[in-house]
Amino acid sequence: MEKEIGSEQLPANEHYFGLFGNTCYSNSVLQALYFCRPFRERVLAYKQHQKNNKKETLLTCLADLFYSIATQKKKVGTIAPKKFITRLRKEYELFDNFMQQDAHEFLNYLLNRVSELLLAEKQGNKPKSVGNDSQSKSEPTWVSSKDEDFLDLSVDVEQNTSITHCLRGFSSTETLCAEHKYYCENESEETPTNISFTSEEI
Repeated sequence: MEKEIGSEQLPANEHYFGLFGNTCYSNSVLQALYFCRPFRERVLAYKQHQKNNKKETLLTCLADLFYSIATQKKKVGTIAPKKFITRLRKEYELFDNFMQQDAHEFLNYLLNRVSELLLAEKQGNKPKSVGNDSQSKSEPTWVSSKDEDFLDLSVDVEQNTSITHCLRGFSSTETLCAEHKYYCENESEETPTNISFTSEEI
């Protein structure tokens, strides 16, 4: 890449490193998070703050990976996130195999885990498992700053449209009619009924 576009065209302080290994689901997420500059800067600052801490967690492994990329002498290249993947497989059995996994599920797990570790350090407690409802949602960390009603939102994306347009389509009213009508479960009331609702009510 450096030869094709010229090193002078690359931003001065950026490093473009591909991640290799049979872990495409995590590689794509890790690269996206690395190029989210506020997140990357927090992770690198965390590494500096924790440099005397010998305890290994998923967050320390992520910090080591980001630091390894950021301090490379070359601007482009490849790196294997072996330490991070080993820790991931040790912590969460779903990813402890060589099968293809869902990148979105991995992203959710990673961000939740980072948040839990930060909260645990702040409170001086042991990390809680993912999905534990007892975790305080009022404590902001640098991976989340406010309460959310949902984590995932499946939106139909149309070509050459904005995200605002897609969200409007998501929340528009839908009428069930014709063969899609609901039928009353009571056999004496088999008359089909038209029902209108928005996706926000589902």
